[in-house]
Amino acid sequence: MAGRTVPVREVNRVYVCSCFGITDKQVEQHAAAGACTPRQIASATKAGTDCGSCVRTIQGLLGRGACPRRELLEKGEVSAVLATDQELAEAA
Repeated sequence: MAGRTVPVREVNRVYVCSCFGITDKQVEQHAAAGACTPRQIASATKAGTDCGSCVRTIQGLLGRGACPRRELLEKGEVSAVLATDQELAEAA
């Protein structure tokens, strides 16, 4: 067994969207990258676009906190928001 790498398994995996296999951790990662609505999560992961039963769960994970993208738009920093959109697409 020396020198052999054992893969690390995600033990506490909670599926938010069973249609596309999206976990709560993935939703949280996209939220941290700037997605602050279920529609933005759907654009990045497809979660919520098939049966729709996960949309409320996604809303709950996103909460009602501040939305960095909205704040950037209000400040007129559109280029920063567009950059965030590209980062979300790449993360998917």
